[in-house]
Order: sequence, then structure tokens, then C-alpha cells
Amino acid sequence: MTLHRDLAAALDRQADWLLPSLARLVFAGVLFGYFWASALTKFDGPVSPSVGAYAQIFPRAFEAAGFDPSGLAVWHVLVVLAGGYAEFILPVLIVLGLLTRLAALGMMGFVLVQSLTDIMGHGALAGAWFDRASDALILDQRALWLLLLAVLLCKGAGPLSADRYLGVEPARLAA
Repeated sequence: MTLHRDLAAALDRQADWLLPSLARLVFAGVLFGYFWASALTKFDGPVSPSVGAYAQIFPRAFEAAGFDPSGLAVWHVLVVLAGGYAEFILPVLIVLGLLTRLAALGMMGFVLVQSLTDIMGHGALAGAWFDRASDALILDQRALWLLLLAVLLCKGAGPLSADRYLGVEPARLAA
């Protein structure tokens, strides 16, 4: 029991730098490319959303408009542009460790909206928890994404980050 307690204490002392550092590394390795590739599909130009962006973000409204972007309201354009830029900017901020807590919170909101759009707009199957299968694309996968982002929201970016360098986050040294 003493060995267990000592090991647990040693791990607790490392958690403040280790967890956020690993979370950013895993985000960079697993999700950064996914979001970057997705964002690239959203634009024909810097302020010109692609037709595919409307199909991805507003599938039912786009279908009701006869798949013609001119049949959508201005707010549709603004939402598509904001979503596309968020998909570029927020992952970059996380990887750099710049304004990490805000970027993680923004990404959490993005993932929730993305998931609801996939389920309600595209009719994707959400899957189920506690079903012995860990491969549901929405509930299982996105829950893990949200957990990863929650670590960054709660712990910050870690020691190797722009936040630490700029003094946005306090220095936490391992004891």
C-alpha cells in the first residue's frame, strides 16, 4: 500500500504539466489534421463559402433552397464563415498553446454543434454508451474528444506553450 500511495503522490505532482502537454500532443496528432481538412472544404475563397459547406452545416435548409446558396439567408453565410474560420483558428491555438482554455471551450462548443448537426441534420446514428462497443462515431468518439478538450479547459496548455511564455497561465512546477 505504501508503494501505491507513493506512486500516486508522484503522479499527482506531475499532473499539472503532464496532462495538458499530453492532451495538446494527442490533439495535434489525432484531431488537428481532421479539423484542418474539414475547414478546407468550407471555402472557395477567403469570404466565399463553398457549396459543400452549406451542405455540411445546413443540410436541410440547403435542400429546401434547392441546393442553391442564393436561396439561403445572410445569417447562413455568416454561420458557415464563422464555423469555417473556427475550424482553422481554434485547432491552431490549441496546438500552439495560445489562449488554450478559450480555444478548448470554443472547440467543445464546435464539437457539440457538429455532433447535433450530424445526428439531426444528416441523420447519422448517434450510437449508444454502455453497449460494449466503443466505435460509435458520434457518442463514443466525440465523448473522447470532449474529454481531451476538458483537460485543456481545466488544466490550461502546460509548460511548453505560448500561454506560459506570454504569462497568460501561471507557472506550475512539479514538486
